[in-house]
Amino acid sequence: MSTTNRRTVIKNILAGSVAASTTGILSSFSSPQAQTSALKRNINHSVCRWTYDFLTLDELCQVVNSIGFSAIDLCGPKDWPILKQYNIFSSMCNGAEISLVKGWNDTQYHATLIKNYTEMIPLVAAAGYKNLICFSGNRNGMADDLGMKNAADGLKQIMSTAEKYGVTIQMELLNSKVNHKDYMCDRSQWGVDLCKMIGSENFKLLYDIYHMQIDEGDVISTINAHHQYFGHYHTGGVPGRHEINDTQELYYPAIMKAILATGYKGYVAQEFIPTGNDKVASLKQAINICDI
Repeated sequence: MSTTNRRTVIKNILAGSVAASTTGILSSFSSPQAQTSALKRNINHSVCRWTYDFLTLDELCQVVNSIGFSAIDLCGPKDWPILKQYNIFSSMCNGAEISLVKGWNDTQYHATLIKNYTEMIPLVAAAGYKNLICFSGNRNGMADDLGMKNAADGLKQIMSTAEKYGVTIQMELLNSKVNHKDYMCDRSQWGVDLCKMIGSENFKLLYDIYHMQIDEGDVISTINAHHQYFGHYHTGGVPGRHEINDTQELYYPAIMKAILATGYKGYVAQEFIPTGNDKVASLKQAINICDI
């Protein structure tokens, strides 16, 4: 779909005037009022920016509003002014990390990371946001216990700043079996032990359901056992990291019920890679699946 046609469809959707015969990536939406009233509001929904980068951020904000939720994950400072124009919350901020593979487990990166996070945390707080992502980095032959100690030593040096500004630093759990070979924070228990070692309520884990299903499974039991250390959730269909519908093995309504039962008040962000022609309709479907 051309940029002009795509924007025309979005404009029509937001005006509630799309005909039933309309086709294309946004063809299955109804009016924004209908979408808003349909959501139960028990789960705070979000979507990861990178998975919908075929839309401009302005367009994604319009789509998010049309479905009826109001948050986008993994946006940095350059994105925040656009989010604010649409009253969209940056539910997980980024921009302080070096990369997924160069993280807190390696002391050679500590000076850069401490500087980056010390500067970014006040910016996150000033913008009215609460969460900032971080990564363990790869093993590169390092033992897990040494990597944990290194990460704790480094992260402790930014915790007073995070606590002062009310920002939670969240380390993402990623699978090392399929997508992120050699990544160190690839098991919930390693992450939980790191949380205990740091000992601050301003350090949590981003529990990625897709990644942890691949590396360890037992998702609901893990959430029940360790939810106090999980500050954020991501979704994705297994296998393939595509839609979370009946083409994959996880049953997300049950997972959402388990998350809700823990008293969780944070965000659940869709992080699947959509397939097919109607990719934005996949987002609407995913939100409805998780809207228990």
